[in-house]
This record gives sequence, structure tokens and C-alpha cells, in this order.
Amino acid sequence: MPAQSSFDYALIRVVPRVDREEFVNAGLVFFCLEQPFLGVSIRVDEPRLRALWPDLDVDLVRQHLEAFSKIASGDPAAGPIAALSERERFHVMVAPRSTMIQVSPVHTGLCEDDPKVTFERLVRTLLDS
Repeated sequence: MPAQSSFDYALIRVVPRVDREEFVNAGLVFFCLEQPFLGVSIRVDEPRLRALWPDLDVDLVRQHLEAFSKIASGDPAAGPIAALSERERFHVMVAPRSTMIQVSPVHTGLCEDDPKVTFERLVRTLLDS
């Protein structure tokens, strides 16, 4: 049996009107320390977002969500945060916030295979369905 590795993940949520606490899942942040992997997947469902707030600036939302991908990949365009370790970048991305872009609580799990396979399975299960 292959060795199991623990991983952590959180959903990225768009909360168009923070006062109403309604949200649409728009991304996933995934981190595995034992098999170094930090991944972000973003999905913008414009019709669902517009159903919550018809006047939402979806392009602005996309820009904010793209920052997660830049941070995860270590892109210098993300600023000094991109130079941090993968673990530090993960924790910055999943830190609680009360803005239009929020994250769920962090969840944990075990993967017995390549963490990228587990990440892709979670994306299909939690974002694509």
C-alpha cells in the first residue's frame, strides 16, 4: 500500500453582498507538505454570480481570483507574498477575511497517490459539479 500524505484545502468563495452572506464557490486552494504541492483552480460562474448581484463587476472579481493563482505559482507579479514558502503562501491565501472574496474553513484529508490527482478530483467534485 502506498504511503499516505496529508493535505489541506479550502474553497474560495465570492460573496457579492457580504451583508447577505450568500456565496458562490469559485476556486479551490490545495496544499500537500509531504509531497510538495500547492495548487489553485479557479472557476467563475458568471450567471450564478449575477443571480446574486446583477450589477456585480465580474471582471474585477476575476482579477481578484487570479491573484490566488499567481500567489500559488510564485509569480513575482503577486508581490512579496509570492516569494514565501509554499506553506506560508497557503496560509496567507486561506486566512479569514470579510471581503467579497472569502475562503471556507480549511479541511484536511489523506491522499495515497500523487497530490495533483487528489487536487484534480476535488476540483471536479467541488467546483465542476
